[in-house]
Amino acid sequence: MSVLNISYPTKHILWAEIDRPETGNAINFKVMDELENVCDTIEENEDIRVFVLSATGNKNFVSGGDLKEFSVLQTEAEAAKMSKKMGRILERIETADCWTLACVNGDAYGGGCEIILAFDFRIAAKHARFGFTQGKFYLSPGWGGLTRLVERVGRSTALLWLGSQELVDTESAIVSGLIDNVQTSDSLKTQVLHISKKLTTNDRRMIKTLKKGASEAERLSHKDSIKMERISFARMWADPEHHKRVETFLKGNKDDTFIP
Repeated sequence: MSVLNISYPTKHILWAEIDRPETGNAINFKVMDELENVCDTIEENEDIRVFVLSATGNKNFVSGGDLKEFSVLQTEAEAAKMSKKMGRILERIETADCWTLACVNGDAYGGGCEIILAFDFRIAAKHARFGFTQGKFYLSPGWGGLTRLVERVGRSTALLWLGSQELVDTESAIVSGLIDNVQTSDSLKTQVLHISKKLTTNDRRMIKTLKKGASEAERLSHKDSIKMERISFARMWADPEHHKRVETFLKGNKDDTFIP
C-alpha cells in the first residue's frame, strides 16, 4: 500500500500527499523510497513545472522521522546512512528544475520542519505550528535543517528555536521568514492549487534560469551576480518563445498568462 498519494491537477502540476495519519505522517523508509520515485518523475518529465508536497488530514504535516521504525538504527554508520538518504532527497527537491511548494496542512515537527525548508515556497494553514524539537531526543538536525534554518531566519533565531524547542505559530513564522503565506484550513489547498497554476506559466527552462539566478545572487558578489543576470537575459531574449510572445502582445492580445 502506498504511503504517498500522487495526483496531477493539471499536466504541469504533480501533487503528492503523505498518507500516514496514524503516525502523524511521520517519515519512514517507505516514504523515503516513494519520495525518491517522485524525484525521478520530476527529473524525467519536463511537463512538470510545479511539485507540491502536502499530507492527509489537517492535524499534522509531518511529525518528524518515525522514531519507532528508526530505532533499529543503533550505530553512527547506520544513522549516517539514513541521514544521507533523506538528505539527498531534499537536495534533489531543492535543486529541481521546477518550482517546489510545501503545502503545510498542519503541525510540522523536527524533520517535518527540515523538509519544508528545502522547498522554494512554504504555504501553511493558519493553525499550523512549527517545532524544531530534535533536541528533545538529544539530536541535532540531520537532513540539512540546521544549515537551511540559519540561512532562512538567521543564526540567533535558529539557535533559539533549536535550543528551546519552542513551538512557533504561523504569525511568528511569517515574520521570521520561515514560511511565505498563510491560509485558513478550508482554503489552503484551493489557494495552493491556484498559486501553482500561476507558476506554470513558463516552462522548465525559464524556471531553471530564475532559480539559478537567485542562487547566484546569494553565492556570488553583487557585481558578478548582475553580470550573470545579464547573460541569462540576453540568452532568453534571443529565444523564439520571447519573440513569439512579443509579437502576440503587439498584435493586441493583452492576455498575460500565455499558458500552453
